[in-house]
Amino acid sequence: MAKKLTKALRGKRRWIGCKCDGFDSRNELENFLSEHPVKIYDFEDGKCILVVRLEDYDSIRESLSTGRVVSVTSSGKIRLVRERMNFKRKPRKR
Repeated sequence: MAKKLTKALRGKRRWIGCKCDGFDSRNELENFLSEHPVKIYDFEDGKCILVVRLEDYDSIRESLSTGRVVSVTSSGKIRLVRERMNFKRKPRKR
């Protein structure tokens, strides 16, 4: 039997809350951020939440300091970023 992948052995990530100016759809934002190793987690009302691996965090945060997508807040917990960015809570699918 394979060894169980514990929480400590999983890859670490950070959540970055950003303001996005001039994007009408999620696809436009994905195309704009395609050269960065990020995933878009949430996008609404000119705001987005990005998921970044811990190894890439510093370089991504620095590159998002100016431009059309600007980093506002970040954390290791999605709940904290959602609260700071005033995102609406999405209902859980069960």
